[in-house]
Amino acid sequence: MHTSHPRLAGELTFMALLVLVSVFLLWTSYEISSFDSLAAPGSFPMVCAFAMLVTGLINAVKTARAKLNLENGETWLQQFGRKVTPVQLIAFTALIFLYMLGMEYIGFLIASYIFLTASMYLLGSRRVLLNLFISAAVLVGIFIVFRTAFSVVLPAGSLVGPLLPEFLK
Repeated sequence: MHTSHPRLAGELTFMALLVLVSVFLLWTSYEISSFDSLAAPGSFPMVCAFAMLVTGLINAVKTARAKLNLENGETWLQQFGRKVTPVQLIAFTALIFLYMLGMEYIGFLIASYIFLTASMYLLGSRRVLLNLFISAAVLVGIFIVFRTAFSVVLPAGSLVGPLLPEFLK
């Protein structure tokens, strides 16, 4: 039995992204072996990407035909912003981006410490001293495991690296 539902905020955007990703995957899988034969290395990824593209297009058309369910007299853009891209999500995404940038310059330990404490605060923990302690304890554990058990050298950072003691490098 088929039941239709009203379109939710961001649903059509997600379907459009799914179709675009499917086209990209189909193209990249075609680049593997240009579909020379059924046993070629790119054949299976191409079939999967094609199936993903077809089902994505079917769902995109169904979604586009559905009536948008607007709440509280909002426009679709206001509802999209409130439901799909809340401020906390945007802030956390920016924090992850800054963490990636910071790791290159200030190294894994300092960047991770700042990231962990800031993310705990952003996600609702207002116990600053506890956040600082937990971040430090987690990083000590990670450092010990990666340094001793796995013998992995964690990035020291181009600005801070030369200043760190040798056992932290």
